Amino acid sequence: TQTSSLAARITAPWYVAKITPRYIGALGARVICDNIPGLVNKQRQLCQRYPDIMQSVGEGAKEWIRECQYQFRHHRWNCSTLDRDHTVFGRVMLRSSREAAFVYAISSAGVVYAITRACSQGELKACGCDPLKRGRAKDERGEFDWGGCSDNINYGIRFAKAFVDAKEKKVKDARALMNLHNNRCGRMAVKRFLKLECKCHGVSGSCTLRTCWLAMSDFRKTGDYLRKKYNGAIQVIMNQDGTGFTVANKNFRKPTKTDLVYFENSPDYCVMDKSAGSLGTAGRVCNKISRGTDGCEVMCCGRGYDTTRVTRVTKCECKFHWCCAVRCKECEDTVDVHTCKAPKRAEWLDQT
Repeated sequence: TQTSSLAARITAPWYVAKITPRYIGALGARVICDNIPGLVNKQRQLCQRYPDIMQSVGEGAKEWIRECQYQFRHHRWNCSTLDRDHTVFGRVMLRSSREAAFVYAISSAGVVYAITRACSQGELKACGCDPLKRGRAKDERGEFDWGGCSDNINYGIRFAKAFVDAKEKKVKDARALMNLHNNRCGRMAVKRFLKLECKCHGVSGSCTLRTCWLAMSDFRKTGDYLRKKYNGAIQVIMNQDGTGFTVANKNFRKPTKTDLVYFENSPDYCVMDKSAGSLGTAGRVCNKISRGTDGCEVMCCGRGYDTTRVTRVTKCECKFHWCCAVRCKECEDTVDVHTCKAPKRAEWLDQT
């Protein structure tokens, strides 16, 4: 089983994301890339050859981590990061769980999104707008001319595949196959939400002529989609010849190319368990009246919760004044905040 996650290779050492192009030029791409731990030779070569792309990948990493934390903000596992841990998410990534499957997919998607966006914004030497979107084409509304700047999604996918998959292809084991499958799910998820945007030309804005281009949707759509795939992730086992998967439970359907797959059941994430990478839910805010995953009963794992009364200051009674300002009053609001109780010490010690 591999011990370093995609997140570790893309995010944790990404001080690269904070390095300006001038700094890269001063130090040299070779020096920077040689000091990123966990990269295989092919990844180092790509890093040295395309330092501007690596910088975009580093910026994109921040975006997909934020999206991961948004998607799981109401769950026991909330995609929390560990600042001092080189794997970013800690030991939770060592288990071949559905959480690991989601992280590989969303991070792979984030790399595609970041590179494609940088291509369209003219930030990269190796790519620009999609060169194939030229001439005339047709959709359900009729013919149109390709124009503007279509997002070069195929370049983003090709580079992400070459860079992200390189380490998995060095190892021929079950976890590597799982990671490759989920990486592909993430890459294809971004392409799924490409949309055609058009500008009308003609008398009084009529659409007798249209100029159109392909654009990526907001990354939130990809996050929402992969979150649903997480919910429906399929537990698998290796087939007999070790070349692919089969379902662990014969009563379930076989996974398709768009399904996330995992091998191991997740821990319950209720209490701190260093071996499983669980941070526990002690101190997490919960919703007293919810019956969902954010509810105190579920979030606190039946341990109960503490209630603290706090006073919040918010803006209220906002009015628009001509011209052109919005003025608000400050209102005080007293609310009860519920936080999960810590487990009893004996219970906690059993898990550490």
